[in-house]
Amino acid sequence: MTQPEIPSAPTLRSGDRFVHTGPLDPLASPLLEDLEREYDGRYGTMFGQPASAEIARYPAEAFTAPSGTFALLVRDGAAISGGAFMTIDESTVEVKRMWTRAEHRGQGLARLVLAELEAEARRRGFRTVVLSTGPRQPEAVRLYLATGYTPLFDPALDAEIIVIHRFTKDLTAGGETTE
Repeated sequence: MTQPEIPSAPTLRSGDRFVHTGPLDPLASPLLEDLEREYDGRYGTMFGQPASAEIARYPAEAFTAPSGTFALLVRDGAAISGGAFMTIDESTVEVKRMWTRAEHRGQGLARLVLAELEAEARRRGFRTVVLSTGPRQPEAVRLYLATGYTPLFDPALDAEIIVIHRFTKDLTAGGETTE
């Protein structure tokens, strides 16, 4: 199956807006449920447990101000894409929970969410973003490479050999993404 290309300059539609909230916000629930369903479908128990265990691994407070944020891209009153970050240390955040509802994929919305998370991290004085994805999410790997993230693995290796694909990005290096 051919994966859609990631648009290089996605834009928000009129009326689209970002909401910074937490994962317990009812607006986030459908997106997180969809994320869990997709992860279970892609990975099953590859990591020894269902996706719900990974999603529940961190307390909601980790993704809620002041420790983090959950950025939702809202269209017509519903979250269609989103992502979160949590504080790792005084200069670093980790992006988690990146997601776009299936019917909205291929429009560059994840790129917009990632740019929003990076902008929020900069506003809060963070200098570095780290993130990871799994071997069965090649579209996420393409997104992170296309938006200036440095892979902490050998991209020439088979994804199933790498397993966890870790990335980093220096937010002070002038490699800012489009906001």
